[in-house]
Amino acid sequence: MSKKIIIAIDGFSSCGKSTIAKDLARKIGYRYVDTGAMYRAVTLFFLHNQIDFHHLDLVSDSLKDITINFRIDEASQSQITMMNGEDVEDVIRVNPRVASAVSDVSSISEVRRFLVKQQQAMGIEKGIVMDGRDIGTVVFPEAELKLFITAEPNIRAQRRLNELKDKGQNTTFEEVLANLTKRDYIDSNREDSPLRKADDAIEIDNSFIDKEEQLNLIIRLLNEKMGTAV
Repeated sequence: MSKKIIIAIDGFSSCGKSTIAKDLARKIGYRYVDTGAMYRAVTLFFLHNQIDFHHLDLVSDSLKDITINFRIDEASQSQITMMNGEDVEDVIRVNPRVASAVSDVSSISEVRRFLVKQQQAMGIEKGIVMDGRDIGTVVFPEAELKLFITAEPNIRAQRRLNELKDKGQNTTFEEVLANLTKRDYIDSNREDSPLRKADDAIEIDNSFIDKEEQLNLIIRLLNEKMGTAV
């Protein structure tokens, strides 16, 4: 594709947004940005430095000490989240304290403004696939293609449980489902940039389709949008 656009992918936790966004970006040669990893990294910083994220003055003051970027692992071609020069990719995915606190941290307006500004800068030249919870509504309301990914809660919880077990984490389905339910509520009801489907977003329920079927569907949607074949 000669013309570069912005592809915004939003949706609930553990519905496979990041996986499909990475696969799509790789398929069409776009840059991929996982905004959820950015919020998780900030949460990890607060926890490690014992920042009370209910104390807004402390939060605002600490943000200046956080630098987040991404690098590509040459061996696996996977994206690695870097915070202040340190690889935090694995810990932000499996640390249960991060999982429990990230929605609360994400609801803080100071944190959202801090990260949204960075995210918008990443998309200036377009040619980007970005996933999160407010990409099509706040970060890039002008995005040419907006997708809203969802799946049934029990299915999302089982997928997340499988991921955690694969990484050696010992937890239960009930605990994972409770965490997802809490995150859904906080994400959808926060005052600043709540999770919602943009009016012009295309909703995809992937409860009963596999990753290949979903990718093929999105490629068809992209082709229709661009008038070209990928």
